[in-house]
Amino acid sequence: MNLGRLNHVGVATPSIAKSVETYRTLLGAAAIGEPFDLPAQGVKVCFVDAPNTQIELIEPYDDASPIAGFLKKNPAGGQHHVCFEVPDIHAAVAHLTANGATVLGEPRIGAHGTPIVFLHPRDMGGMLIELMESPAEGRHG
Repeated sequence: MNLGRLNHVGVATPSIAKSVETYRTLLGAAAIGEPFDLPAQGVKVCFVDAPNTQIELIEPYDDASPIAGFLKKNPAGGQHHVCFEVPDIHAAVAHLTANGATVLGEPRIGAHGTPIVFLHPRDMGGMLIELMESPAEGRHG
């Protein structure tokens, strides 16, 4: 397995609209995508571009969303995960499971349109890690 570039940092938020305003007003973010729904994952997402990576703002659809549980523990929101690119998601999953890591579920299509998986925080020093198959050449999200 080869760990690739940091693609994004996922930030759970109770309101994408309020978070976008905060990033725009306080940090001067200008490159902010339109929010869009990911029904299969029960969330709405929006990407804020930084020069070297992205911030993925994640808002739950409803109380059944996995992000809703995170927000119950952290009502103001906060860092949810970090996402690294890998060249081949299936090879990464095989390598990780062979080495005892807990992969949460099967690869599925994520917000960038490429396969993703999450690694259990207990195997990663307490941090939820998302791995995503590297997007097509020249496209970083």
